[in-house]
Amino acid sequence: MTQRVDLATVMDRLAIDDVVTGYAVAVDDGDWEAYRALFVPAGRADYRSAGGIEGPVAQVADWLAGTMTLFPVRQHLIVNRRIRLEDLAGAPGDSAEVRADFLNPMRLAGPESAAEVTSPNFVAAGRYTFALARTRDDGWRLTRVTVHEKWRHTAL
Repeated sequence: MTQRVDLATVMDRLAIDDVVTGYAVAVDDGDWEAYRALFVPAGRADYRSAGGIEGPVAQVADWLAGTMTLFPVRQHLIVNRRIRLEDLAGAPGDSAEVRADFLNPMRLAGPESAAEVTSPNFVAAGRYTFALARTRDDGWRLTRVTVHEKWRHTAL
């Protein structure tokens, strides 16, 4: 590989990592416009393993907007990110996949306000699979997100 190809690969990895981080921040902050903007127009998300839905990003964002009101406090920790870039004879291509573990402590809404009690009482964990494509105008964008929930714990 040449230094130019190595630098392009590093830049792609950083850009892809930024999209994954943006995903976590958008969900935790309830910023559904930012969530939608992370996807290509035909992007899809699959939350079925966590009891959710699968479908086009706009439909899933609307579902998340309603569902996440049950959790006024939430924080996604996305770790162990394994990024695999498409390899075109030694040069990076225009598609990528990220497999990353997540730990998601949240606080279920209850009779007390979130301002009074913020400690988590619901934790979910598992692995995400993010599929991405390089777009001409917007850089790397998600084509698909799939949640593979492995466990959850509720302490009420």
